[in-house]
Amino acid sequence: MKILHIIPAYKPAYGYGGPTESVSRLCEGLAANGHDVDVYTTTANGKTELDVTPGAVTNVEGVNVTYFKRITGDHTHVSPTLWRMLFKTANHYDVIHIHSWWSILSVVAARIALFSKTKVILAPRGMLSEYVFETGNSGYKKLIHKFGGRRILKKCVLHATAQSEYVECRKLIPGWEGFVLPNILSLPDIEIKEIDNECFTVIFMSRIHHKKGLEKLFAAISQLSFDLKLVIAGDGDETYVQQLKQLADELKIVSKIEWLGWVNRQEKFERLNQSDLFILTSLNENFANVVVESLHMGTAVLISENVGLSDFVSENNLGWICTLDTDSTIEKLNEAYLGKQKLDYIRKHGREIIRTTFHEQVLIAKYYEEYLK
Repeated sequence: MKILHIIPAYKPAYGYGGPTESVSRLCEGLAANGHDVDVYTTTANGKTELDVTPGAVTNVEGVNVTYFKRITGDHTHVSPTLWRMLFKTANHYDVIHIHSWWSILSVVAARIALFSKTKVILAPRGMLSEYVFETGNSGYKKLIHKFGGRRILKKCVLHATAQSEYVECRKLIPGWEGFVLPNILSLPDIEIKEIDNECFTVIFMSRIHHKKGLEKLFAAISQLSFDLKLVIAGDGDETYVQQLKQLADELKIVSKIEWLGWVNRQEKFERLNQSDLFILTSLNENFANVVVESLHMGTAVLISENVGLSDFVSENNLGWICTLDTDSTIEKLNEAYLGKQKLDYIRKHGREIIRTTFHEQVLIAKYYEEYLK
């Protein structure tokens, strides 16, 4: 099968978070299974550009990737050269799978793709949640949705990475046809080591952003009756990071927090293994790759009900689920602190459950089945 994936940023632009890694893993898995996989993306790498040759096909782990020059250095990722190439080649593919929404790149690419006879699948990657829809240039989003965006989406096949995202998208566009399949992740086969931390160690590992709910987490930590260490692994807007540090000072929890900044792949899994608990009290999260990564390393999770994987965690008893209320976070942190038996169970069996649920070859076969429909 000849498959084209379109995404605003592709590896090695890891600064864009989970989608960059999970989409590349999907493409590599499809290519390894004998499919002809191309990727159209941009040279985006945050405020800079990747050190690649624009317009040239580059073999990246068996995938034919073309990085097109963008003429805007922001999240719009405007790339006329990508659109022109798509217009010329769309009919060459059996499936076109577009990732993300709201960036002008994706909206225009979807419209061009629909002119062809090729099946078009669109994965919003959390961009159609009510939270995202109502925050950050909400007026711009509503205009796009009203004047063409909704019609474009309805003509594409919906790919949601979690059931909660599927429900939310179909609430926005009733009757939208689609499927639910989780992200495919590259999980290392490294030993899970036993830990014995001096104090209960909780790790937050994600992009530092307003939607991650760190203010609420700080407030909860300031009211705990037991000693806790919070490790924050990730980076974000420096002004916002400084605001969080000021808040920590006001709440008198500075000594309880270790700021690591961005960590590489190897250190990421080591840090997850070394922690007693992973925490993510996000206001909105369509999937959250790091939840899977933490459980793969045997570390239990405490996540908000607004994280896409909360149902999976709850059904498999792999951690604790809180609401966005501070008292709920305090309650669940206390339960985790006192839940040694549950923590030990997850340390021993978490990886096995993850392997069963997120087995790469099984998921690749399911993606292929959806492509064939």
